[in-house]
Amino acid sequence: MSARPSGASAEVLEAADLRFGQVGIANVRVRSNDPAALRSAIEVRVREAPALFERAPVVVDLSFLSPQPDDDAVRALLDAVRGAGMLPVGLAYGDDATDELSRRLGLPLIAKFRAQYERVERAASNDETAPPVATDANAAPVAPAEPVTALQHHQPVRTGQQVYAQGCDLVVVGAVANGAEVLADGNIHVYGALRGRAFAGALGDKNARIFCNEFRAEIVSIAGHYRVFEELPKEYAGKAVQIKLEQDRLQIVPL
Repeated sequence: MSARPSGASAEVLEAADLRFGQVGIANVRVRSNDPAALRSAIEVRVREAPALFERAPVVVDLSFLSPQPDDDAVRALLDAVRGAGMLPVGLAYGDDATDELSRRLGLPLIAKFRAQYERVERAASNDETAPPVATDANAAPVAPAEPVTALQHHQPVRTGQQVYAQGCDLVVVGAVANGAEVLADGNIHVYGALRGRAFAGALGDKNARIFCNEFRAEIVSIAGHYRVFEELPKEYAGKAVQIKLEQDRLQIVPL
């Protein structure tokens, strides 16, 4: 039997277990260098939905500030977020300067946001530098990859559970309970009651929509634009609706 590279024994490793999983974390986009203004803006959101946002883990996105504040200014902004009732757990990936900042402050960069930024940058780079591709008329045709259009979840989503459809739509055949969370890079279809949280267009697709047979959601979001339960129109409670984004405002219309 070969030894572990680290030299650690099985007895030592039994003291802890390490797993990866999907975790729903809100994103605070900082648009002001003023800590007092930032704190006031977040306090409004926390008061609107304390069950969702009070002591909620959040990722702090500094990409809207130019130039990036110095370390002391960023610490003051993080204190403002904590003072408003939320808990910063990392920085959203932006550029090399943000990477260095996160190392100095001892905060991680959250992978979800890293993927979003890198996808855009890679697409732009390909447009500028990719050489033309030669075609061979005698070459055998290549079968297209099997498309994945939707992740189907054939059971209710329970309280505390999260279901994420990466790169496609999400279809839930059943209810989404209070405290449950469903996310998709595309559309979300719920063939039952939507009582929990639904986040469509998770990577920024503003054309994504949410469909449900019974609308009782705690929070709905498309491409980062959200509305919480207290803001949702009472006349649509319990009805079949779709939620879409128009001019950066969420619209709820009956099916």
